[in-house]
Amino acid sequence: MNAIVMRGPGGPEVLELREVARPAPGPGEVRVRVASSGLNRADLSQRLGRYPAPPGSPQDILGLELAGTVDAVGAGVRGLREGDPVMGILGGGGYAEYAVSPAETLVRTPTGMPLSVAGAIPEVFMTAYDAAFLQEGLTAGEILLVHAVGSGVGTAAVQLARRAGVHVIGTSRTADKLARAGELGLEHGVLADERWPERVLELTGGRGVDVILDLVGGAYLAGNQRVVAERGRHIVVGVPAGAEAPLSLRALMGRRASIRGTVLRARPVAEKAVVARAFERDVLAGFDAGELVPVIDRVYPASAVAEAHRRMESNESFGKILLEW
Repeated sequence: MNAIVMRGPGGPEVLELREVARPAPGPGEVRVRVASSGLNRADLSQRLGRYPAPPGSPQDILGLELAGTVDAVGAGVRGLREGDPVMGILGGGGYAEYAVSPAETLVRTPTGMPLSVAGAIPEVFMTAYDAAFLQEGLTAGEILLVHAVGSGVGTAAVQLARRAGVHVIGTSRTADKLARAGELGLEHGVLADERWPERVLELTGGRGVDVILDLVGGAYLAGNQRVVAERGRHIVVGVPAGAEAPLSLRALMGRRASIRGTVLRARPVAEKAVVARAFERDVLAGFDAGELVPVIDRVYPASAVAEAHRRMESNESFGKILLEW
């Protein structure tokens, strides 16, 4: 099969399309003929040598999500058969014509949706749903603040929150992304300059926000401590703006607030399966009904993976970047 192999850590030029052995599914696994693979910030970090794949996943083939059809079924798999359209998250190996995945972490694709589009769903929608709803208990009527609202996870979070009756404030460094997020249901867009905390407090009448979905990291921590409401919840999903920053424990205590971090990729299969089943139960119908849509920035052929990575590094993208096989 063809796969995109990383020669070693470095820039986009270290990624090359190469013929490699086709993987075989083990017990409890299926092999998927990949139609589309989504790009994620974690791919950039792994390519630079900063975020190795978890044990058991390919170390030199990137890719955390896919959509395609089941091609082969391992021993003990129930509920999936050859030809079934599926999508899901991986520890790695998604940048390839074929990829192996635990069967229990895959979900069906939305009814009638092309597989070339469905690859934009798994990582970002599952991450946003798991972080905001499953972990932080976001409920109707609350206020959600999404940093980097034009990112894949950001655009997913806006739609999930709107569908759940949640009020959404989003930040971005560009006005254009805020305007485009408004078309997805963002109620208030805030430019991410040095005054963003003041604007968030103005929008909430000084109360602050109930949940912060933080896709930026350290540079925004001081502001987040100012805008989190009493009993508010702050969850860190990404740290492109830094992994370290001073934390005021007094501010956290005074508001009886909480802060936690989360990852999806490195969790045990059993935990990923719990997220997948909850997602299938609570979210997939939204795609079937047209209430939720994958937001795609650009689609590249697999051979143009270096160009796709440069597009993501430019921070100009809005929504997901896909590779098509």
